[in-house]
Amino acid sequence: MTLRLWPRSLVGQLVLAVAVALFVAQAINYTLLARGQRQQAYANGGGMAVARIIDALDRDRRGAVVDPDDDEPGKRRPRLQVRDTPFDPPPRAKADADLATHVAAQLEQAGLDAEQVQAWVLPQRHKMERMRGPARTAIVSARIGARYVVVRSWLPAEGKKLQGFLIWQTLLLYVLILAPILLIAWRAAQPLRTLTQAVRRDPMGDGPPLLEEGPSDVRDVISAFNASRARIGTMLADKDRMLGAVGHDLRTPLASLRVRVEAVDDENLRDKMIATIDEMTAMLTDILAVARSGAGKEAVEDYDAAALLAQLGEDYRAMGKPVAGPDAPPPLPPLSGRPLLVRRALRNLIDNALAYAGEATLIAERRGGELWLIVRDAGPGIDPARIADLVEPFARGEASRNRATGGAGLGLAIANALAEGEGGRLVIENRSDAPGLDAAIVLPI
Repeated sequence: MTLRLWPRSLVGQLVLAVAVALFVAQAINYTLLARGQRQQAYANGGGMAVARIIDALDRDRRGAVVDPDDDEPGKRRPRLQVRDTPFDPPPRAKADADLATHVAAQLEQAGLDAEQVQAWVLPQRHKMERMRGPARTAIVSARIGARYVVVRSWLPAEGKKLQGFLIWQTLLLYVLILAPILLIAWRAAQPLRTLTQAVRRDPMGDGPPLLEEGPSDVRDVISAFNASRARIGTMLADKDRMLGAVGHDLRTPLASLRVRVEAVDDENLRDKMIATIDEMTAMLTDILAVARSGAGKEAVEDYDAAALLAQLGEDYRAMGKPVAGPDAPPPLPPLSGRPLLVRRALRNLIDNALAYAGEATLIAERRGGELWLIVRDAGPGIDPARIADLVEPFARGEASRNRATGGAGLGLAIANALAEGEGGRLVIENRSDAPGLDAAIVLPI
């Protein structure tokens, strides 16, 4: 399972993008503030060190500087030293090249010819912490002439206050910026979700137009969808009227022709002519069913898909046909749609299974956010390369055109059209655990 870091929804993408942008902006802000704080610390600590170096040189000329060679072991060293040998820093002192560079530059500006300027920072707090806040002891050594001047100064402690301030500032920015963005994004996304559900459920239906709400761009999309669905509904109504007229105009002469055929004396010829007329009538019925699939006038209602599947199995078993199941399906949520269309689609799948495999098993399963109504058989299966072609009208798994051995090739096409009319899809796949085929009507929950 792959981890998806970038969300799919509009709200998620917008919030994540703003949150990342705020985090990057605060990181840059923290870097600049930390650098400025560090420079200010060097200015304060370095300026004090330079002032004490000048003071130490003045005292050295007057002979008022403590001689470091007289220090007793363990005795605290003085803040000002002028010595003839290089200074040996304490073991815990850490060299600070930036502070040394800053002090060297200030000594040069003060007109002192300083060499070998070095700086160290001790981890312990400065004794003036109560007055100045958290501070660290800094030691600066500079060679001026033939003498080494060593002074002690102080630097502000590394700023935990700055980090805490920026953390609270970032949280406050997230609340003040992300909350309105969430509200605006939700206001735009909610109508889009309603539009998506309408497109999936009934893109060409006769339902009321969707309420135009949200930002102007979203309202324009909903308005365009309402207008498009109205035009499609008008075209479908015209198509239904035309198909009704065609069906009536063709069935009437076929019925008249059959009446006349009944008067034919040759029994063998009469039976063949009647069979041909019946085949033409059945094919006309199938063609009209394909053309009208998904465009029925049935009202949308809530229904129990598992109960519908169980009733289908009972109907077929009552006719003496080997259709099993579903056996104790798991609790399934009710679906909203047109159950008669789903029933017609499942009947076509069951008839196909009986025609090619001689038996069928009905199964109802929930997989994620979808409901699978499966018609399973133990027949020879289908070549995977031909599965996509078999849902096309007049495509057959059996090569002959005899209706007794496979029909007119419209059963799967009708089932596919009916499933799509309900916002679902038809899935056909060979079984992996045994010979046979699974044909399923997959509907969104």
